[in-house]
Amino acid sequence: MVGFDSEREITRRCANHHPTIWGDHFLTYANLLGANEWEEKKHEDLKEEVRKMLIMSPSKSLQNLDLINTIQLLGVDYHFEHEIEESLSNIFNGYEEWIGEFDESDLHVVALIFRLLRQQGYYVSSDIFRRFTDEQGNYKKSLVSDVQGLLSLYEAVQFRVEGEEILDEALNFTTTHLKQILPNLSDSFAMQVSNALKFPINSNIVRVRMRKYISFYQEDESCNEILLNFAKLDFNILQRLHKRELCDITRWWKESEIAQALPFARDRVVELYFWSLGVYFEPQYSIARKILTKVLCFCSIMDDTYDTYGTLDELTLLTTAIERWNMDASEQLPSYMKLSYRALLQVYNEVERELENLGNKSFRVKYSVTELIKK
Repeated sequence: MVGFDSEREITRRCANHHPTIWGDHFLTYANLLGANEWEEKKHEDLKEEVRKMLIMSPSKSLQNLDLINTIQLLGVDYHFEHEIEESLSNIFNGYEEWIGEFDESDLHVVALIFRLLRQQGYYVSSDIFRRFTDEQGNYKKSLVSDVQGLLSLYEAVQFRVEGEEILDEALNFTTTHLKQILPNLSDSFAMQVSNALKFPINSNIVRVRMRKYISFYQEDESCNEILLNFAKLDFNILQRLHKRELCDITRWWKESEIAQALPFARDRVVELYFWSLGVYFEPQYSIARKILTKVLCFCSIMDDTYDTYGTLDELTLLTTAIERWNMDASEQLPSYMKLSYRALLQVYNEVERELENLGNKSFRVKYSVTELIKK
């Protein structure tokens, strides 16, 4: 029987993954500073100006709906969660009465109300869109000339649930006609419509969506300079934070020497950090992003180990070691597995200590390990 450390005698599969394209790029952000005193004051002043807009805007008004929508699309709504919830709650409580005031010329408003409420978790019936259909149940042809209404309806139907046939029909109707009229739109609006068709609003990464929307919004004649400047400043401040986080994670990855020891495994640190950024980008989740990225790195390593490099006997031992979840279990593993297995346990131990320092939250690590072993 061939020993596990006699790896040269084992024929192994190789996926020939290309090396990371990022190299040491993010290590250059080690000395990147956060917001300076002037930026912090400007940021706070602009935030309060936007907050006043929300508070002063009449709850049941198109002005209020458009403001909430713009704030969300610009990715700064996390600063105003209470104000937005209060406003949408008031709209929902008087929804039936207010929605009855609109007719077929108000497609944009009706679709926007519907989407904002469903995004917030409020259930409103899709029957409100029947007023825009004819006797055969088809959407009226007169709506084709209302480009803003079509776009708003297209974005609203992204929040449909199974069995809402009127919204399934709306998706076909809006998609078809938005594509047809796309060549005739102004450049800035055409880019916005094209982007909406390619990246639906409910399946887009917030940070990517907001960066694109800033470009669209600043070309809009009705652009609010205070809101635009706040969104740009907030984006830049957060961007520096995210770069510093990725610098820390890149340094951890290089110091672990996992990439050198396991050349068969993909180096996906930047990609996986971006994944965690899609889960939560807000500054208060900085530690969570780092933890999630590190865990995802090991998920990727295990994926390549199980799917490509490991033999059946080796993988059986690795599975047993994971189920035991202690350092002693690594003794039976081949040398290349010992490194990744011990590094995995070490990361979880570090996370446990870090969460303990944050207020006795280390029990979450034990729960995570339990769920990992189950899978």
